[in-house]
Amino acid sequence: MDGRDSTLATLELIRWIAWAKHKGGEDWFRSRELSFEQGFVLGYVIQQPGAIQRDIAQKTRRGAASVSSLLQGLERRGLVERRMEGGDERSKRVYATPVGMELIAGIDSAMADVDEAILAPLDPLERTALHTLLEKITAELPKPTRS
Repeated sequence: MDGRDSTLATLELIRWIAWAKHKGGEDWFRSRELSFEQGFVLGYVIQQPGAIQRDIAQKTRRGAASVSSLLQGLERRGLVERRMEGGDERSKRVYATPVGMELIAGIDSAMADVDEAILAPLDPLERTALHTLLEKITAELPKPTRS
């Protein structure tokens, strides 16, 4: 295998790790009868109470109609509510309900467990070395936006 093949194989392994982390979250949400997207949006509105649909569309990189449909599904289950503020139908703000908050309480712990399972084959020195190498690789890359 030449250097280029080795680089591609290395980056494929990194994608595999990212996939495993995503799948862990997806499985956790599915156990609560939520899609990954529903769980993500519910988590977002818990962190950003009163978000408007446009904010959610931007954060999820989905169209307005797709977000509206997703929110309708969450509303039907009593997990979020949309409140009209200032009498303007177009400026509904989205809030998680107590039921919604309770449903995904524990996601941080669950994702920490996923992280631990992914890194389980490494001893502490290997984890430190991996972290150092990944910091070196990402130091000059553009940072993901948090919009």
